[in-house]
Amino acid sequence: MTTVFFGNFDLASAALWLFWIFFALLIFYIQRENMREGYPLENDDGTEAANQGPFPLPDAKTFKLPHGRGDVTVPNTNGEGRDVALRQTNKANGYPFEPTGDPMKDGVGPAAWVARRDVAELDAHGHPKIIPLSGSEKFFVAAGRDPRGLPVVAGDGEIVGRISDMWVDEPEQMVRYLEIELDPATGDGTRLVPMALARIQSNRVTVKSIFAKHFNDVPTHKSENQVTLLEEEKISAYYAGGTLYASSARLESQL
Repeated sequence: MTTVFFGNFDLASAALWLFWIFFALLIFYIQRENMREGYPLENDDGTEAANQGPFPLPDAKTFKLPHGRGDVTVPNTNGEGRDVALRQTNKANGYPFEPTGDPMKDGVGPAAWVARRDVAELDAHGHPKIIPLSGSEKFFVAAGRDPRGLPVVAGDGEIVGRISDMWVDEPEQMVRYLEIELDPATGDGTRLVPMALARIQSNRVTVKSIFAKHFNDVPTHKSENQVTLLEEEKISAYYAGGTLYASSARLESQL
């Protein structure tokens, strides 16, 4: 036995090539796993895009959701399943679409929302994360101005109601929404406003993104003690859309 098996074999070169092959396969695998949501790609009008990219879709995989909430299979071809009230301004792709109705109610443009699941977000123990302060004995206002009872002033300076409650995120220990009890002249019932879009002052709470006439059309929440992911999405989108669509003057250039 005078022949050495690896005598003329470059082990270092082989190891390097094996690494590059492994790395390329890893990138291919990760890119395909990244395509489980949002694919297949669609055009602006909802039709399937002709160019789907260089990577094929991964095989469908079913994930079991915690807390007995069933399962979800991705990728799928379900889409959002809703028509949007938009008109294409040009046949070429990339041009903007314009609303054909009330964009704040239709949920388009800056007021667009995603069709999230119509269930409440849960914490690690399976309890709703966001609950009204009045329904919890664990939280109280320890510092700052308690907004409950203060009047709510809209972007046009009109008083639309009063703050009746605060909705807190228990795991994060922070206020997510303020609950507004509308005046009869403004609307009926209560509405939530995201804390980030409200400004608490010494004698009032201001919500500048929308006007008094818009508050009755703010999307409502079905339950008195919890808010679902879909409801949160629609509520936040409505207020955010008002930043542009509440007044025709806001559609023009601002100095």
